[in-house]
Amino acid sequence: MIKVIDPGLYSTIQDNGRYGYRNIAVPYSGFMDKESATIANKLVGNEVNECLLEITLMGPTLLFNKNYTLSITGGDFNSTINDKKIELYKPIDVKLGDVLKINQTSNGARCYLAFSGGIARKKYLGSKSSLKNITPSYFLKKGDEIKISNNKKLNFVVNHELKLTTSSILNVFSGPEYSILKKDSLHNLFNKEFTIGINNRMAYNLTEQIQTKTKSIISSPVLPGTVQLTPSGNIIILHRDCQTTGGYSRILQLNEKSLDDLSQLKNGDKIKFKLIN
Repeated sequence: MIKVIDPGLYSTIQDNGRYGYRNIAVPYSGFMDKESATIANKLVGNEVNECLLEITLMGPTLLFNKNYTLSITGGDFNSTINDKKIELYKPIDVKLGDVLKINQTSNGARCYLAFSGGIARKKYLGSKSSLKNITPSYFLKKGDEIKISNNKKLNFVVNHELKLTTSSILNVFSGPEYSILKKDSLHNLFNKEFTIGINNRMAYNLTEQIQTKTKSIISSPVLPGTVQLTPSGNIIILHRDCQTTGGYSRILQLNEKSLDDLSQLKNGDKIKFKLIN
């Protein structure tokens, strides 16, 4: 058992996601940064889809009641065990009575904390991923106790680069309503730098607008990575907890790597779109 001494800002249990329920308006959810989460699981011998803790901006303080092996990947949160700084992207053994403190991020927006064996949690609609109105608990709270499973340890060769590598250039495909954009709107879309505004696991709002005369569309399917354009010219990039349908024009679609990159950007960071074939 692991006790939550301080929950931090926003930490949730996530696995690879919840599939097969979009017909009843249930989002995919799952790891925001799939690559970082996958590496964290591999480093401690878990299945790549095993659930772990996804930590946003400022992390929790955890007390261990027995020996465990863990790994932390993604953003650098200046994490410590018993006040001694620990390394990212490597397996780390902790002992009974050790205290892990995951501080405020100095690079990136999210880190991933995996435990060998995985977190023991009941599946809801086929997934352990936290989601409001689906799972009984949504984010960590003070006093919570985290149970660890005894799943068989696997041996992986980790071929990924063992550091956070992100880009502010987001690779996109054209979306279903891409053709409604006029020449000047397209020029601005691919030459202008945009600023990350209010964001969460559901969507990222960009603070700059582009001039447009688009109208709302009949509610149509959307996915994580769908870039929506509102009639007023606002741009919204949907992410893992996004709704299943929407009424704004779907002008672009991010690829998976750029979805991972976006998840590591914070309010005020800059991005540009790059159209790929």
